[in-house]
Amino acid sequence: MTIKKNYIAGEWVEGCGTSHNINPADTSDVIAEYATADAEQTKAAIAAARGAFPSWSLSGIQLRSELLDRIGQLILERKQALGELLAREEGKSLPEAIGEVGRAGQIFKYFSGEVLQLRGEIQPSVRPGLEASVTREALGVIGLITPWNFPIAIPAWKIAPALAYGNCVVFKPAELVPGSAHALAEIIAEAGVPAGVFNLIMGPGRVVGDTLVNDARVDGISFTGSVNTGRNIAAAAVGRMAKVQLEMGGKNPLVVLDDADLDTAVECAINGAFFSTGQRCTASSRLIVTEGIHDRFIEAMIDRLKTLKVGNPLDAGTHIGPVVDERQLRQNLEYVEIAKTEGGNLVFGGGRLQLETDGFFQQPALFINTTPEMRINREEVFGPVASVIRARDYAHALELANDTEFGLSAGIVTQSLKYATHFKRHAQAGMVMVNVPTAGVDYHVPFGGRKGSSYGAREQGSYAREFYTTVKTAYTLA
Repeated sequence: MTIKKNYIAGEWVEGCGTSHNINPADTSDVIAEYATADAEQTKAAIAAARGAFPSWSLSGIQLRSELLDRIGQLILERKQALGELLAREEGKSLPEAIGEVGRAGQIFKYFSGEVLQLRGEIQPSVRPGLEASVTREALGVIGLITPWNFPIAIPAWKIAPALAYGNCVVFKPAELVPGSAHALAEIIAEAGVPAGVFNLIMGPGRVVGDTLVNDARVDGISFTGSVNTGRNIAAAAVGRMAKVQLEMGGKNPLVVLDDADLDTAVECAINGAFFSTGQRCTASSRLIVTEGIHDRFIEAMIDRLKTLKVGNPLDAGTHIGPVVDERQLRQNLEYVEIAKTEGGNLVFGGGRLQLETDGFFQQPALFINTTPEMRINREEVFGPVASVIRARDYAHALELANDTEFGLSAGIVTQSLKYATHFKRHAQAGMVMVNVPTAGVDYHVPFGGRKGSSYGAREQGSYAREFYTTVKTAYTLA
């Protein structure tokens, strides 16, 4: 089996070891073998990025725009093959995987245009005869650390703005999903990125990630992943005065009011809680339902869950693929048992499924009669597990929705303009959805949350410039 190599200073480089990329729907299927880097190779990638930065940061915006457009076009042209690879290594259904690849291509194309619109300001000084200008410049070398659940879209929304604004990149993907990252790196190289501007380093977080975070030559770290890891990264980065951007966990509520359209409420809950196997930081794992519609909602949810097919993500008709690996599946099953012990009533699913292939399949789980203090409603499970909390009325539902240390996404299903408007203003979340699932946002608007979910500047859209650039004020004698 050919070993897929790291990409450093414009060259494909062997690592100090290798890892196997295993299909979670069929553990006998080894997708490929990938090189793993050590600290020294990571430092070499950082040195390459640092060496390329002076030239790249001063390169013309037309050159950068054209590069990003080529990358986006190549991604879109290979959408089917890349989607199949993504579905094999991460486990989301093929339509979802192809959709994610399409989003990655659109992100690069978006930033190919956005880089042409990097505006500044010219203002008169309060001192006579002086003129003040405010401009943005590239931050420097950026370390990008991405998770396994969106193995091409999240790298895209970090890499594209970093390159667009003149930064150089050292990219470390999650160990579980090196395939999509490597395929993206191949496209970036094929599109003609200058040597050193973009570098791919695959390997364990405790080696590659720690080296990136603690190297003084890295000016910024953008991380998406777990809360504990994010906090450790923040402490290390801030300790050496590096810029840091974190996207972490969520325990997102979907409020269903008495006046909700029942079909809309069920589809929002099913999509938000269970699609992508619930492995989304924006998943609506807390379903907060008012008394007047509660029983009808539960009955309709169970009926809808019975129609969902759990299976191989490449098979036609599969709605829910496998959990990403054995460790994550074991954690999901532990949370199901915890919820039972604490008094939750499991009304559907929750167990491991044995299918034709040896994979990490779990039937989606729905709990009712849960209370806010239960661990199932406090901690992020990151699997196809949702719990229902009964609310007295809208005011109580809003209180329950905000009763969490997280604040990424929040949704409401209602036909009341009054309640929808109030919820948009008072939900303590970075993103609020009305009559649509909590999971799923556009690529041209800011992504991020509040409280324990996010730290630092927003990602995506024009707001990405806040992290990837630094502001300069200059005075000129008129």
